[in-house]
Amino acid sequence: MDFILFRYTINLLWIFLLLGGCATNINVRPLYQLNDIISQSSSSYREPSLGNEWLVRLTRNNGREKVQLVDLRSKRVVPLPGINRFDAQPISVSVNANGTILAVIHQRDDKTELIVYRRNIGSIQRILLEPRGIPRRVSIDGAGRVLAVQVSRDGKWDLDLIRL
Repeated sequence: MDFILFRYTINLLWIFLLLGGCATNINVRPLYQLNDIISQSSSSYREPSLGNEWLVRLTRNNGREKVQLVDLRSKRVVPLPGINRFDAQPISVSVNANGTILAVIHQRDDKTELIVYRRNIGSIQRILLEPRGIPRRVSIDGAGRVLAVQVSRDGKWDLDLIRL
């Protein structure tokens, strides 16, 4: 009988701890000053991805979407020469922790392509999917060494991990 009472008491303690943990005030709040600064440069945003001190997103200006990288320390947009092609429509974007590598899915000439942009040297590398498929979303790890890519193949969604 004592064992059952002990077990019941322990279970009640766990419930109170879990409920108490859910009710704690973590003090989550928006970064208003930074939000105001980064929202001034475009009319529409989507697909945000954060590195340590970098924000990459897709912006829409004058009816055209493009990849935009923001340095959160200086609160400035960083130039990305060669990545925003006139004949390509970006779909998904991700940035590594130190902001040097961007993974981008874009559509060009009725083909959807996965590319890796190395900002420090300004190079673009096209990544081929095997087996073939249509990439939809991309995420790069903090070190910039592995991509997670959502891919459509034969009407089903797959997830490919690609080591760079």
